[in-house]
Amino acid sequence: MPNTITKSARTSSDRSGAKSKESMLSELFTDALKDIYWAEKHLTKVLPKLQNAASSEELKQAFGDHLAATKEHVSRLEEVFETLGRTARGKKCEAMEGLSKEGESIIEETEDGSATRDAGLIMAAQKVEHYEIATYGSLVQLSKVLGYSEATDLLEQTLQEEKEADTLLTSIAEKNVNSDAASEGK
Repeated sequence: MPNTITKSARTSSDRSGAKSKESMLSELFTDALKDIYWAEKHLTKVLPKLQNAASSEELKQAFGDHLAATKEHVSRLEEVFETLGRTARGKKCEAMEGLSKEGESIIEETEDGSATRDAGLIMAAQKVEHYEIATYGSLVQLSKVLGYSEATDLLEQTLQEEKEADTLLTSIAEKNVNSDAASEGK
């Protein structure tokens, strides 16, 4: 069902001065969009660092491919904002900043060219993927409730791609990276 709430209903207040539930939920949705928009843009700077730090060619390729996908996610989020009649703006995502710092720490604390570093990079990248999966999953559900069908379709597409990226990282870890890391000495 399309969003039938009028602009005046979205911005109106009840007699006590509190905003309506639809308005508060719409604001929460928009705030979460701004958060993930910042996060995705930030990832376009972080993924090349992870790619350069990886030693496994398969992992390097996965990071490179996900960089291209992340750029598409940024564009898709801009499209979501557009469908809502809003300007795409980011709001600093503290969670993503923390997760990216964790990835940088792994690079600093592990030996260059080691499978152990690759295992750590996969772990850091999967934490990012799980954050994104949780965020996009919530945004999909909120957009459905709010009747934003175009936004829902766009967000569902990104959610699926984030799940695929997580599955690929698991596969790379299980195929060889983790067992190679287990055989490395101190």
